[in-house]
Amino acid sequence: MTSEKQINEKILAITMKIQGKYPELSKYLNELPVTIPIENDPEINTKVLNDYYESLVKLISTYELEIKEKENQKN
Repeated sequence: MTSEKQINEKILAITMKIQGKYPELSKYLNELPVTIPIENDPEINTKVLNDYYESLVKLISTYELEIKEKENQKN
């Protein structure tokens, strides 16, 4: 099982990748559902952190696919 610290390190790394390689996606980082809690005092645990990390991975993957599709349409 991955620890909170390890997940936080993965989140930091992927966030830095987004800011460095895809800065246009930075505006979506605070808009992801996991960053907008429904509860007043949400519990942050490894599952929540891992879900957030996975949402970042999906954000990049989806964006990279869109870029490839646009490039293919140009050719």
